[in-house]
Amino acid sequence: MGRRSQPRKTAEVQTRIFGTDRDGKIFSANVFTANISRKGAKLHGVHPTLGLADTIGLTYGNNRGHFRVKWIGESARSSAGCVGLVNIAPEKPLWDFPLPADAIDDYEPMIADGRRNPRYRCQNSIEVHLQGGASFWGTVADLSLGGCYVEIPIPLELGNRLRVGIWLGQTKVWAEAQVTHSTPGLGIGMKFTEISELHLDQIRQFLQSLTPLAKKPVRSV
Repeated sequence: MGRRSQPRKTAEVQTRIFGTDRDGKIFSANVFTANISRKGAKLHGVHPTLGLADTIGLTYGNNRGHFRVKWIGESARSSAGCVGLVNIAPEKPLWDFPLPADAIDDYEPMIADGRRNPRYRCQNSIEVHLQGGASFWGTVADLSLGGCYVEIPIPLELGNRLRVGIWLGQTKVWAEAQVTHSTPGLGIGMKFTEISELHLDQIRQFLQSLTPLAKKPVRSV
């Protein structure tokens, strides 16, 4: 069974997006859709720097709507420049062509589109520093070369940029990260967006040192 709540129509039509990017700059750009559903769309050729949960405008012909950014393709992969959007007001028609009726989509994501690095169970202390904001402690519940899940009661918004310091025994490694999942009262998932080769190698050595039980992958990132 697929994870999408609605079928999508493969359609490459030109549309215009507009809004304010992550640096506070106003943008307006022509892009193309890759597929469309009644409640959202996937775009490609998007060059403005957007963040998860950002709201942008989209026009098609004489119609205009506002969409929330739900997914952003990774810059180093084939999905670079792709953005997934959710229509804030799906009851307002935007497209002038028919779309599939509401139904459960049997789409199955390809493995290549999933997380690339297996995560392993652990219990490591972590410092979490918000950009220009507060700092607090948490516990890393699972870790990979690409990110981690942190048990922390403080809710953080999707897309928040962080600087994190993870303790590996007596060693602390640092990384820039972004919140990709948040469960209030439980924890947050994050992906590393910048990390030195030295600290990445220290994480790799730490994961290789774990016991067979701890090294059982819990999920991948």
